[in-house]
Amino acid sequence: MNETERSHFDILIRARLAELTALSASSQQAQAIVELDQQAVGRLSRMDALQNQAMAKAQQANRDIETRRLKAALQRLQDGEYGYCEDCGDRIPDGRLKLDLVASKCVSCASG
Repeated sequence: MNETERSHFDILIRARLAELTALSASSQQAQAIVELDQQAVGRLSRMDALQNQAMAKAQQANRDIETRRLKAALQRLQDGEYGYCEDCGDRIPDGRLKLDLVASKCVSCASG
């Protein structure tokens, strides 16, 4: 992988990390503790609020996983290992990397 390609993927990975950070910050309120004031809201509204909170927490867990994987990809990029299969060492096609920035295996190894 040449320097231009490394730079391109570095920009893409960092942009996705920034996007995830912004999404996490904007969803903090949705993950907050749900107040169960029975005088203020009805039972269905409370159930809806609890469900929304659970969904926000699940989305945050998914963002956390993706963030860890992106940081690992950045580390592989800095180590010169990004774009090469961790199993067989073959080059991972750029098209695959553009679709999945954190891909660490070639199609053969990933499917086998």
